[in-house]
Amino acid sequence: MSVIHWTKEKKVAVITMDDGENRHNPAFVERMLNVMDEIESDEAISAVVLRGGGGKYWSLGIDIEWITQVLSTGNNQEVRDFLYGLNRLSARILTFPLPVIAALNGHAFGDGAMLALACDFRLMKADKGYFCFPEVDINIPFMPSMLEIIRKVIPPYLMEEMILSGKRMNAFELAQHHIIFKVCADEDELMRESLAYAATFNKARGIMAEHKKRLHKGILELMQNADPSYIEPLILMA
Repeated sequence: MSVIHWTKEKKVAVITMDDGENRHNPAFVERMLNVMDEIESDEAISAVVLRGGGGKYWSLGIDIEWITQVLSTGNNQEVRDFLYGLNRLSARILTFPLPVIAALNGHAFGDGAMLALACDFRLMKADKGYFCFPEVDINIPFMPSMLEIIRKVIPPYLMEEMILSGKRMNAFELAQHHIIFKVCADEDELMRESLAYAATFNKARGIMAEHKKRLHKGILELMQNADPSYIEPLILMA
């Protein structure tokens, strides 16, 4: 069961993914979408920080154990529904009317890394955590919109290497390529800097949402027009 909760720090909403590895399954998607609805309904909030609950992990991505078990029962529609749900979550972040800041306080792998890239800004602590796409080693190809989410942040020369090799990158390497904009010494500094940066935003929600919608138009169109041709036959699973 996914454990996700949020608190309010003055005008900043802090979402905490607090379920160990923070694997993505239907419960995770449903709770994240509900939390974002709750945050949007509070007109006093001007920015969002998304963090892990502590320990080694920010998010390790798709719940492989869950998806393998469901596929073994032949319930392919449940997997399809989950994949569409992942797209709804990504689209929600990509068009959210508030800036969403990922405070990477642990490993971000696979769809966990994708979640961080869907966010508008990223900070990461230096003392623990890697960022990578292990899909090449676990036989899961990316959907078209996923590749476009990666492309919005990671430069092409590095994107290809990361996807084809599964290379793990630390905070300093990510900062060198502007994937994150600040390296923090430890978790205390990470949260302090993330909250301070979030507090600099006080933009009108309408223009924020419209900018994000236009910036990410190509991703949203791929979700609608291209991804279903991979999801329906479950080509996502190699």
